[in-house]
Amino acid sequence: MPAPPPGTAPARGGPSRDSRLARVLPRFLRPRRASVAVPIERRMPRHLGMGLAFGFFGLVAAAGFVSGGGYAEVSARYGTPFDMAARALGFGLDKVTISGLVQLHSAEILKAAGIDQRNSLPLLSVVDVRDRLSTVPLIGAVSVRKIYPRELLITLTEREPSALWQRNGEIAVIAADGTVIDQMRDGRFANLPLVVGDEANLRTKEYLALLEAAGPLKDRIRAGTLVSGRRWTLKLDGIDVRLPEAGAREAVARLVKLEAESSVLEKDIIAVDLRLPDRVVVRLTEEGAAARLEAQKKQKKPKGTET
Repeated sequence: MPAPPPGTAPARGGPSRDSRLARVLPRFLRPRRASVAVPIERRMPRHLGMGLAFGFFGLVAAAGFVSGGGYAEVSARYGTPFDMAARALGFGLDKVTISGLVQLHSAEILKAAGIDQRNSLPLLSVVDVRDRLSTVPLIGAVSVRKIYPRELLITLTEREPSALWQRNGEIAVIAADGTVIDQMRDGRFANLPLVVGDEANLRTKEYLALLEAAGPLKDRIRAGTLVSGRRWTLKLDGIDVRLPEAGAREAVARLVKLEAESSVLEKDIIAVDLRLPDRVVVRLTEEGAAARLEAQKKQKKPKGTET
């Protein structure tokens, strides 16, 4: 073994001075090992540049696809990419069960809820569906529940239509308390009683009571018009029946009795006035008035007069 250089102590076994200091000094005062510089090309992952280039061109292509309307077209036809992925995993919306339908149809509910084959069950918001259905005037209450993996349950309660209300040329469907449910859009409510005039919707119960009092004449009554917010006029096959402000049901009962005894509604008349309690006033049609006038003339002619 070569001799150590002059002025140096021979090497001894055991820990070095640095290692002894490292044990004694606090961690932040201990000497650090010298780091070895590694070239940057050895520290970067292989093919990083190629990956970044492909990523850049992919982003450019995606931006062009979105700005060019391609994404919107695909989403409109097949749904969002997340919906497509959920359907591919078996979570499509394959069945919608709707309970509580009376006047509404399933197609109307699905359209109002915004549900179609593009939806997937996990990404469908039951809150949004419920809020959209709550805006349908004929729906009073609604609940929506998911049944995994592919079913949606909609339970609703419809408002019960009571009558039709005509005002300013428009006809609305109303509830028993007069609340407007919806506008008259088709013939499904055509058989409901019809009230006409301002605030007639708020007095629908009165009109329905008059219909019940009409008994055998009920089916001949086409509408009830509220006049000046005080009294009703019933429309019967071209004949107006004017009722008093007080005692309207009793007046209807008089009309029923009069029809049974003398068939007054079968004569050539256009109006029956029952507003006076002790008499009935009728208004004849033009033909009826002319025939009555002619009959009166014949009765006044002296005997033996040529005609």
